[in-house]
Amino acid sequence: MKVTAREIAEITGGEIQGNPDVTVTGFATIEDAGKGDLSFISNPKYYHYASTTSASVLIVSDNFSPDTHVAPTLIKVSNPYATLAQLMHIAESARPKPHGIENPVFVGEGSTIPDDIYLGAFTYIGKNVVIGKGVSIYPQTYIGDNCIIGDGTIIYAGVKIYPGCKVGSNCILHSGSVVGADGFGFAPINGHFTKVPQLGGVIIEDNVEIGANTTIDRATFGNTIIGKGTKLDNLIQIAHNVQIGKDNVFAAQTGVAGSTVIGDSNRFGGQCGFNGHIKVGNRNEIGAQSGIHNNIGDDKRMIGYPAVEVRQFAKNLINMKKLADFFEKQKNNK
Repeated sequence: MKVTAREIAEITGGEIQGNPDVTVTGFATIEDAGKGDLSFISNPKYYHYASTTSASVLIVSDNFSPDTHVAPTLIKVSNPYATLAQLMHIAESARPKPHGIENPVFVGEGSTIPDDIYLGAFTYIGKNVVIGKGVSIYPQTYIGDNCIIGDGTIIYAGVKIYPGCKVGSNCILHSGSVVGADGFGFAPINGHFTKVPQLGGVIIEDNVEIGANTTIDRATFGNTIIGKGTKLDNLIQIAHNVQIGKDNVFAAQTGVAGSTVIGDSNRFGGQCGFNGHIKVGNRNEIGAQSGIHNNIGDDKRMIGYPAVEVRQFAKNLINMKKLADFFEKQKNNK
């Protein structure tokens, strides 16, 4: 990567303030950037770094107006973070990508392997697997019988996809993720727990990203479903028969119990826990370490265990402080 501020502005539609001919060769944080680096500021609390950074080019919001002299060339855009992501995608696409079939690999009878695939060494592809165009499958991956992998999907090293699962197009599955393991189903019979066979599958729709060591269990009947555009962080557990809608974001260590239904465009902080057989609506924001025990509608902002509305949570904290002060006073009055 070696581009000028002028070229970046042309790509992003931004407005240049400063030297349009300055060049950058890489990205860096605002604190660590040096000559030849491109950085960005999207949060006002970091504005003061604009006058001290050694970056050559800064992506900033179009309403950014520094109080002091700023040395870097500024490119003003409406959404600095989204613009940075756009530029990083371009830089990533310019990197050389692996291609071809390495050895050894195993491909089962009846499987469809396109010419433009990358298939890493020690990969196992079962019988009757259908793999789309432009797929990259990194070493030591297992894909079981009768799976379907959509066009352009990237499956990193060590992923395990059990038989009968479907992964859509342009998905990313990070190392160690497991798709289609048995759901946690056991029936108490005569004082012992007897396994309930898990006969369903998993459907992962298009543009889904699954973090490292995240697990998505197959359904007892039917399918566990991860909706289009949903992003799962690392170390997340999705149980059997869960249905997740479109464009949700789940932070790390969240667990969703069986048969829970989640709508579209929700945001969940890290270590959230969902009870089974509940329904969560659309466009909710749930804070980290929240426990969701009951149905939730749309457009809620909640936090806590059990989760309550954010304002109620703040009131509860104040009341707990008052209660602690009350007991302290009572102790001192004895």
